[in-house]
Amino acid sequence: MYEDDDEEYISRNQLKREAEEAQALGERLVTLKEAELAALDLPEPLLEAIRAARSIRQHGALRRQRQYIGKLMRKIDIEPIRAALTEREQDRHRDARAFKALEAWRERLLKEDDKALNAWLAEHPESDAATLRDFIDTARNAPNAAARKTASRALFRYLSEQGTA
Repeated sequence: MYEDDDEEYISRNQLKREAEEAQALGERLVTLKEAELAALDLPEPLLEAIRAARSIRQHGALRRQRQYIGKLMRKIDIEPIRAALTEREQDRHRDARAFKALEAWRERLLKEDDKALNAWLAEHPESDAATLRDFIDTARNAPNAAARKTASRALFRYLSEQGTA
């Protein structure tokens, strides 16, 4: 295990860390939906192993299948897969932040008066003030909790349409 002139020395610990990382990445692949897996353009044996892992319920068998997936992962370049999963996760976080921001706007519009409405219209000039006022009034003046909830959801949908336009 001495350093050769031709090859770079890699310690056993480094090899083990890389193997564990590949297996962990493979385990993340098992949680993906079929369409997301197809978008990754994975080799067929790896896809079959991932699909098989989804159907295994016994702990020992699932552990062995995960190890097998890790073995298959070590044979391919995992960097594009890691990048795609990172991008997917960032998209989910971005969507969650946008959703929470819209929820905050809805709450602000329902609780505050024209100040919040004017602030929304300043940020989203394409929004129709009259339509937005109608949604807000309907949500505020609904006769019962169920009607308020329905009207609040309608307001949220309208904000979502205007916020992404």
